[in-house]
Amino acid sequence: MYDYHVHSTYSDGSFLERMVTAAEAAGLDGVGIADHCSVIPDGTAERRKRLLGFNLDATYGRRREAIAVARERVDVPVFDAVEMDYHPDHEAAIGGFLAEAGFDYAIGSVHDLEGVNVHARSYFADRSEVERRDLVDRYFEKLVALVDSELFEVAAHPDLVERNPHLRGFATADHYERVAAAFERSRTVPEVNAGRLLDDYGEFHPAPAFLDALVDRGVSVTVGTDSHEPDSIEPRAVGIREELAERGLDPVAIEATTAGTRGD
Repeated sequence: MYDYHVHSTYSDGSFLERMVTAAEAAGLDGVGIADHCSVIPDGTAERRKRLLGFNLDATYGRRREAIAVARERVDVPVFDAVEMDYHPDHEAAIGGFLAEAGFDYAIGSVHDLEGVNVHARSYFADRSEVERRDLVDRYFEKLVALVDSELFEVAAHPDLVERNPHLRGFATADHYERVAAAFERSRTVPEVNAGRLLDDYGEFHPAPAFLDALVDRGVSVTVGTDSHEPDSIEPRAVGIREELAERGLDPVAIEATTAGTRGD
């Protein structure tokens, strides 16, 4: 099993070497360093990027050198990847950067609504139920656009709104079916993401009913622990293994010859 989604100090994770050695110790077959990056030419997005230090568009060359060193120290493939913020109005900027950078693969994420990260509980707490339902509708519209864009190999945590208690529970079977249909017609693959498995949310992404809709359409999945600390990798990987085994699912591997492996 490959973990295609961990973070390093090149965004908001721990030291790259520690993440790689923890993945190997967890018995994974390979690990992808997929740090956050945004190239959205929007004032709000650029301010947030400066505040958080998500500057992989400026530092991916230096990180690539660090990955090369890490590959020499472990016996599993290490992938040079990226997690990109997606916005349907800025596909040209995203696609241009990805073509220039030449990562092993790219993960796409919908992280914000109305320019605010969906994790920001206080922003959504006082919204009416009608407004929150509308926000969740817009989240899934952006997710379908992300899948249809064909910019990414992987779509991360495809129901991220569930992590926010003020947005949780508004997703419907229709949302899931529309997204599952988009994945069915796209090369983009959703991930089984354990990023909040051990926290207060306590579920995988996608949620069980959402994963059912994907499985019913024969949509393949990849694996991402979304770990930011090395100690998170093994327990999250174990949880995903158990979930996949219970459902009889075999995750697909991504072709990335520069990491020393071939995928399915």
